[in-house]
Amino acid sequence: MDGTQTPHPPHTREPHTPSPRAASGPPIERVLRPFRQFLHLEAAGGVVLMATTVIALLWANSPWAASYDALWHTKVTVGAEGFGLTYDLHHWINDGLMALFFFVVGLEIKRELLSGELASVRRAALPIAAALGGMLVPAALYAAVNWGTPGIRGWGVPMATDIAFAIGVLALLGKRAPLGVKVFVTALAVVDDIGAVLVIALFYTPAVNWIALGAAAAFLGAALAANRLGVRRPLPYALLGLGLWAAVLQSGVHATIAGVLLALAIPADQRIDALGFLGRGRELLDVFRKASQRGRRALINEDQQWAVTSLEEACEQVQTPLQRLEHELHPWVAFVIMPLFALANAGVALTGGDVAAAASDRVTLGVLLGLVLGKQLGVTAFSWLAVRLGVAALPEGVTWRHVYGASWLAGIGFTMSLFVAGLAFGDVETLARAKVGILAASVISGAVGWLLLRRTAATAEAESVLVAAPAERLHAAA
Repeated sequence: MDGTQTPHPPHTREPHTPSPRAASGPPIERVLRPFRQFLHLEAAGGVVLMATTVIALLWANSPWAASYDALWHTKVTVGAEGFGLTYDLHHWINDGLMALFFFVVGLEIKRELLSGELASVRRAALPIAAALGGMLVPAALYAAVNWGTPGIRGWGVPMATDIAFAIGVLALLGKRAPLGVKVFVTALAVVDDIGAVLVIALFYTPAVNWIALGAAAAFLGAALAANRLGVRRPLPYALLGLGLWAAVLQSGVHATIAGVLLALAIPADQRIDALGFLGRGRELLDVFRKASQRGRRALINEDQQWAVTSLEEACEQVQTPLQRLEHELHPWVAFVIMPLFALANAGVALTGGDVAAAASDRVTLGVLLGLVLGKQLGVTAFSWLAVRLGVAALPEGVTWRHVYGASWLAGIGFTMSLFVAGLAFGDVETLARAKVGILAASVISGAVGWLLLRRTAATAEAESVLVAAPAERLHAAA
């Protein structure tokens, strides 16, 4: 409290207590642990997303299909009478809750640009090239099929990759999928998200209310100013974010863009570094230990309370607000918002006639070709070109077979594709046929990608056995 440092505690340890190094593992494990935790969360979220998609399809094709449509068209008012916003439940999910989804996407993008796979040109070159090919080729194939028809407006539908589903499929492979493949797919999907956000903002905004857009710029400027002033508490950003969202909603630009913009204003700096935190933590734990020796009490004493509070402050200072918000919001997005979005948007009534009509429809065909054929061609070709030109290199342990298998997983468009389809098509029938193409392409891409990566892993295991066998025989003979 007075700024003086407390002496370090004696270096004593109980016999059964593992050393910090043993408990934390080798350095590479400490580096990769956060990424693996993220993959675990994404994989579990992908499973929930699959389940809600199946529920939506079953519900929309059940005897209770009328209740499915009625639920999402239920009007909900938020705010006081005369000053509130009234939209149906479907609109609140797609324009409201999905803004929080895009906020977390923005946090992930910012983190990757600052310290992740996109932080250096060399590391970012491969996923950027792969994502670029995975956006341009599918869009071109879709446009070629729908050129000169009203369906051309959906050219952005097959451009995106659903990270939750893709990581969910990789999780089914377990250790047979190298970590480098998971990193590559994740970075590719993040770049895809950047592309999708730009496409939505630039090409799916019908008209602009410049006064509302100016108000949005003012809220964003205030959030950026708060960052510069050192504001780290989430409440001011939440209030400014609500104002930003409301202004963008009225501007004509899709409201979810507000989430990405707000994420750019969230601080990503530490108040103390890792070494400073370790030193401060030792001092505070020493204070707590000494205070606890004065006698056992039901409640901790004043010195212990000060040590605990100060340790909490140190924990907040060593964490960036960006990381803390991403960690706290990710479960809500993965297990609540995205499943709700799938439940509200994946329900497509499928009768024999509808399926037959969709199979011959240009929109459905364009989406299928874009996601199934365009993704694998674009991702693989642009990745090969980047490596061939020397601007990128394959990650350690990753082969071209892995890249080709991952290119199929990139064809799982789902969440973002459904979202863009909802913006592109106002006609219910056209939207339904686009959804059929998205669902079919996602199933095909996921299944083929899983089979290819599984087969690649099996081939690699067989080759390693063949290589090891002569050495084992030589050792036995010796």
